Order: sequence, then C-alpha cells, then structure tokens
Amino acid sequence: MNLSELTNKVQELAYQYERQYGGCSQCVVGAYKTALGTISDDVFKAATGLAGGIGLTGSACGALTGGVIVISTFIGRDFNNFADPSGDRRKTFRLAAKLVDRFKEEYGSTICHDIQTKLMGRPFNLRDKEDYKEFLAAGGHEDKCPSVCANTVKWIAEILADEGLLKGD
Repeated sequence: MNLSELTNKVQELAYQYERQYGGCSQCVVGAYKTALGTISDDVFKAATGLAGGIGLTGSACGALTGGVIVISTFIGRDFNNFADPSGDRRKTFRLAAKLVDRFKEEYGSTICHDIQTKLMGRPFNLRDKEDYKEFLAAGGHEDKCPSVCANTVKWIAEILADEGLLKGD
C-alpha cells in the first residue's frame, strides 16, 4: 500500500470508527491498528480514557493524545532501553510537537472544549446526559469529531512519512 492509499484508508477508518463507536483517541489508534497491524491491543486499550478531552472533561483533545500514542509506537523509547542512549524520547517529543502545532494551526487550540466551540459553537459537558444529547444534535459524532479524527490520522501519516518512518510501497 502506498502512502496515499494508507492515508486514505486511515482517514476513512478513523472517521467511521468515530461515527460508529465514539472515543476519539481509540478511533485514531484503531485506524492505524487496523491499517498497519503494528499497534497492540494493550496500546489500543490504553487510549480508552483519553477520549472527550481525557475522561470526557474537555481537556486535551483525545484525537491529539491518541495521535501522540500512534507516533510514539513508531519511535518512542522501549522499556528495555529506558536510559534512552539513542535519544528516541527527544525524537518522539519533536514529532509530537509537530502534531500539536498542526492542531493549533487548524483549530486554534489543542483543547477539546475549544475545538468543540470552533466546530459546534460552544463546548459540551459530555458527562452530562442532557448536554451530551445536545452534542449529538450538533453533529458531534455525525461529522464534527469524525473530521477531527480523520485530520489527525492524515497529519500523523504526513509527519511519519516526512521522517522516513512510514514508507509506502
């Protein structure tokens, strides 16, 4: 699969996963898990609590934090190399910062509530049943958050390809 095909595939997967299941962080991780098969079930599971701005609090965007998890699976330091003599941690920080910068460029923020405001006119308390219904009515899982997930996986592919970490056929 070439880079363009991979990008299209992960975008479609992330978008559909968010529409069908919700959980933006896992939708981003799951798109790469499905497309490449290189992400473990444990990593996918670890992304669970990051959704909705970390535990539905509207803090750091779950698609962003899930995206950092994906990037980290490509270059992050291993437990067996905790001392990190090759500097993988610093390389990972640099790539994660590129993703953060892309979020700020597109959405003006990395905060879930700020992104909700930009896309839907106001932030939502996703832990409140009535406000969650309003989030859904505003297109939260219909197209707003799915588009954030699709953009995130695209930006990840671009970042990884630019670094030579994601090679197309």
